[in-house]
Amino acid sequence: MKDIAEKKKSTNIGEYIIYMYQMEDLIRSYQFNMEDIQKYVVSHYPVQEDKKEEIYEWFSDLGDKMQDEGVAESGHLSDVQAYVKALAELHWELLKTDKEYFQIYDQAKPHILDFISSSNGQDIGHEVQICLNGIYGLLLARLTGKTVSEEIEKATSAFGAVLGYLNFVYMEK
Repeated sequence: MKDIAEKKKSTNIGEYIIYMYQMEDLIRSYQFNMEDIQKYVVSHYPVQEDKKEEIYEWFSDLGDKMQDEGVAESGHLSDVQAYVKALAELHWELLKTDKEYFQIYDQAKPHILDFISSSNGQDIGHEVQICLNGIYGLLLARLTGKTVSEEIEKATSAFGAVLGYLNFVYMEK
């Protein structure tokens, strides 16, 4: 798991963020019971036993960190959110300086506004967070076998284009 996370972090920061959200939710789904995570998750990885121990330690450390940071029930780890903040800062910079990015963002903007208007006044974060949450929501829907509307598919496609461009520029820096 740590290897997967590190690889994603070095190649696609958006994928890394979504992967870490997934791992946080996995730990929450087992209510931080590391014995169950060992039994039902780690033990099924097709790797050597010493690698399984490493994976278990990674999950355990992640769970401890979540509890220490007060994100056991909801929210995300501060180091993961630091990457979200970096992408948001890049987003705001590119909107002012990069015409190609502005055009890509312009395709996503109506969907972002739809997400904001359907949030019923809840704070759902800035535009980059909305794009990440939209894609993560689609992933969760697919994992649980739920069907999503064509409009959601279009929105997440536009969000993916925004995040893809941001990742490209982020990795160049």
